[in-house]
Amino acid sequence: MSKEILIHVTQDERRVAVLSEGKLDDFYIELERHQSMLGNIYKGKVESILPSINGAFVNIGQEKNGFLYLTDADNPFLQDIERIEQEPSTAQKLINMLIPKPEAKGLGNGAKKNKNELPLKKDQEVLVQVVKDPFGTKGARLTTHISLAGRFVVYMPMDQHNGISKKIDKPEERQRLRDILKSFTFLKSGGFIVRTASVEQGDREITRDAKFLTAMWDRVRNLSKQKQAPALVYKEYDLIWKVVRDLLKDEVDRLIIDSQAEYVKLRKFAETLIGKEVVEKIHYHHGPQPLFEAKNVADELEKIYEPKVYLRSGAYIVIEPTEGLIVVDVNSGRFKTKGTPEDAAFAVNMEAAPEIARQLRLRDLGGIIVIDFIDMNREDHKRKVLHILREELAKDHAKTEVNRISQLGLVEMTRARTGKTIESLKFHTCPYCEGRGRVKID
Repeated sequence: MSKEILIHVTQDERRVAVLSEGKLDDFYIELERHQSMLGNIYKGKVESILPSINGAFVNIGQEKNGFLYLTDADNPFLQDIERIEQEPSTAQKLINMLIPKPEAKGLGNGAKKNKNELPLKKDQEVLVQVVKDPFGTKGARLTTHISLAGRFVVYMPMDQHNGISKKIDKPEERQRLRDILKSFTFLKSGGFIVRTASVEQGDREITRDAKFLTAMWDRVRNLSKQKQAPALVYKEYDLIWKVVRDLLKDEVDRLIIDSQAEYVKLRKFAETLIGKEVVEKIHYHHGPQPLFEAKNVADELEKIYEPKVYLRSGAYIVIEPTEGLIVVDVNSGRFKTKGTPEDAAFAVNMEAAPEIARQLRLRDLGGIIVIDFIDMNREDHKRKVLHILREELAKDHAKTEVNRISQLGLVEMTRARTGKTIESLKFHTCPYCEGRGRVKID
């Protein structure tokens, strides 16, 4: 299966299209006017604690305070500090400084904290990471479980455990990767999660990636000591870097970019992070046609802002975002068959299921999603439609959960939302119709 990555760069935005067999399969966009905070690490200050909603508001120096669930503040690494009898390590000293342990009577060796005691106090300084961008009237979602993602591993400096991606299912490969993790003699604290990209990678490549991340954490830790809260202490890399880290894999045949300056930078990124062998896959698009037009992607991208998506059979799906959820409706449209209504419904649903998964990726829709498939009576038909939907959603970079088809033909599912949708980045509500999308006659 051929795979290409296209990167279009202008002064105000960067767009990345992933093509599979020439068809648009994934899409990312980064705008200068909207800089994502996702992955950024801040030295923040607790403004208020609300036990009734199990959360705290943390000032991170942005327009809106971030929200931190108290369960995300109760870091396992912090609890370990209380059981250490020797001089704490540098990393542990930092945690003690940023999140002081509350004074508690009778807290001696082997004693436990009062289970009703809050993990945070007002005006306390805390190191937090953004896991969800601000959305609407809500500030950024925060966590103290900090993670730094590399190409093959994710480093968690605050969490003392290792893990391997569930998508790696071969027992011998999982054991090989565990052995590599055990060989990390340079690791002073924290743990790693092995990513699926590490499959069949040598210990040299994985170790290099891990050392890169631990060195990055040392820089973050040292900077957090020097700065006063609230302050940004680590900014997540831009879209170009993420493309190299997460998308430029062995199955990619070519990466084409239309900016000379970014082309040079991209090659350096790739050589540093992966190696010289991957640089040959990176090409510069000279023109004369714009890159996305030359690859027949421009028209396809315009369609992701339309509510209707037509299928080859003449059927179509309608995607309607509401304030609380996303509604997807499957319609037979001009689809014709000589078979029974049951066969027709099954055929349309089988065609619609993979396209729905693809559209959710392209539009980056998240939250609660309700899909109204055409009613089917046969249980085997329902299982097959659900199987193809789940199979296609497995390709998604975002976490998804899918329930069974209900008696009404509805599928309830969720897709992790970490930021703004693609449409909200390119459009705003019409000031005349106030978002109705209709013109009043009188």
